[in-house]
Amino acid sequence: MNHIPVFIMEEIKLRGLKISDAPSLFQFMSQPDTMKYITPHPVLSLEEMEAYVEESLDGFRKQKEIPWVIEDGRGKCIGMFRFHKLNLWHRKTEMGAVIHPDYQKKGVMTQVLQSVLPYGFDSLELNRIVGDIFAENEGSRRLLNKFGFREEGVLRETDFDGERFQDTVVFSMLKREYEKINQTFD
Repeated sequence: MNHIPVFIMEEIKLRGLKISDAPSLFQFMSQPDTMKYITPHPVLSLEEMEAYVEESLDGFRKQKEIPWVIEDGRGKCIGMFRFHKLNLWHRKTEMGAVIHPDYQKKGVMTQVLQSVLPYGFDSLELNRIVGDIFAENEGSRRLLNKFGFREEGVLRETDFDGERFQDTVVFSMLKREYEKINQTFD
């Protein structure tokens, strides 16, 4: 795994994260409302965003993560998606995404998953892909259910959002489940 693959879909493009993406990402990843289901501590400065990007790129070099930027049809940065906690020996990863508020609930993540799931299961030969979400994140819950992820359980009060503790719901898909779902569509 020496490069981050590019995926071109109907309305969006996934391409490898670059340090030059930091200013565009900072515009929405610094907004508490955008980050409410991810962290109570959004990035506070461009320097902090650049450090986050560098950390992600270092994770890629160490084969622990694959960070993508999501662009709209005009090449505008509208989000970030990544496989993180990537473990090629155990053949598993977790997914993480942040979408610009103007592009939420518009099918962006549906297109992303249509590309990254085949890449994860077929190209990387992963056995397990996880999406863990805050229990109140109904949009992500619907998305994961739509793609056939199974709800494994609730981890109680795992994260403090600055005001109260949040439960995390763990969803996963195994390769054999992915293959069974795809046979249905073939």
